[in-house]
Amino acid sequence: MSGMLYLCATPIGNLGDMTPRVVETLGSVDIIAAEDTRNSMKLLNHFNIRTSMTSYHEYNKVEKADYLIGQMKQGRNVALITDAGTPAISDPGEVLVAKCHEAGIPVTSLPGAAACITALTLSGLSTRRFCFEAFLPADKKERAQILEELQEESRTIILYEAPHHLVKTLGELKEALGNRRLTLCRELTKKFETVLPTSIEDALLKYETEEPRGEYVLVIEGKSIKQKKEEERAAWQSMSIEEHMAYYEKEGMDQKSAMKQVAKDRGVSKREIYQYLLSN
Repeated sequence: MSGMLYLCATPIGNLGDMTPRVVETLGSVDIIAAEDTRNSMKLLNHFNIRTSMTSYHEYNKVEKADYLIGQMKQGRNVALITDAGTPAISDPGEVLVAKCHEAGIPVTSLPGAAACITALTLSGLSTRRFCFEAFLPADKKERAQILEELQEESRTIILYEAPHHLVKTLGELKEALGNRRLTLCRELTKKFETVLPTSIEDALLKYETEEPRGEYVLVIEGKSIKQKKEEERAAWQSMSIEEHMAYYEKEGMDQKSAMKQVAKDRGVSKREIYQYLLSN
């Protein structure tokens, strides 16, 4: 029988957040795959875990995944940990999980800390619907595309950012999204945990004169449905009714259906559109 992959969440700052189940699992598996073995050694020593480790990170994620798959096919159990938080969340662990599924190797996840969820619950913004973008891509073209997509995002947005890139990212967010509500979180679960409900503009002003320190989670208000509808209505009303009708008829709608949709877009009754077209 093959072994199994255990995704083990580790603390994002406070060692008290390590679950007994994770401690037990890390002590009983055959191999621990860690993002940074030197960093993880401190964690394992704290909990008196003596299981052997191997490195698994962004730069060896493909070849090392193949090695670990081979180990599991031989019946060994593997635990995957990241430097902090839940493996496979903004982490190369997603590659290993995908390869396990392809190879028919069972995978289970041992829940625990995740910076994105911790920040969301602290933000005071809507938690019902949210999207997680992690770090914005470094590639300029891809980054611009993501920011453009986020302009219309109505869900709460969660981003990660390093201190030396924070001001640049806040400036790009202001340009792309306008002045949305924002909660900045840093040093989560640690002694100097900071949760700052603010706005994109005010955060930018603050950190243009104050050096950012620590890793940041940005929780940003999504565009309201009301605002989206108002913008859509304004866009339609910039067209004449004839142009609006022609748009839908070109899409294949019959005149009756087009009138109904035009009325809906413009926030008026179908009768008003009918009367207008009749008199023109």
